[in-house]
Amino acid sequence: MKSRQANRAPNGGAARTGFLKGLSVQSRAREELIKLDALLEEAVEESGVKDGVCHVYVPHTTAAVTVNEGADPAVTTDIVARLTHLVPRDASYAHAEGNADSHIKAAIVGASATLFVERGRLVLGTWQSVFFCEFDGPRRRRVLVKVIEG
Repeated sequence: MKSRQANRAPNGGAARTGFLKGLSVQSRAREELIKLDALLEEAVEESGVKDGVCHVYVPHTTAAVTVNEGADPAVTTDIVARLTHLVPRDASYAHAEGNADSHIKAAIVGASATLFVERGRLVLGTWQSVFFCEFDGPRRRRVLVKVIEG
């Protein structure tokens, strides 16, 4: 997807270097967590930002993004299983499209995450990874990444 650089000073404020990149993510199941670490590291490297923040945003109402353990795949399995238990697909919902549970799960998890960038790399804990959370797949989705210096 496209990326762009911007150096703007809105309202006469200090100029910031910003880099926006759209990523494409393909889910293979109705509910799954997909690790984004490599794609995000590529975006940070492409941005040229050495110190700043990386905002990750999912512009969908049935998908989300989260930071959690990436070393043991059982953790993501447990997250999906517990969310499915808390918000079952077949409960009685007013939303008639058949994916009300997906909207609720996305609202619980959240549409964005902000990470620090230091020395041109994402700052993550030893076991942490960033995950795209699919709750209404399989389908192709967009993830927006904004890297800002400062």
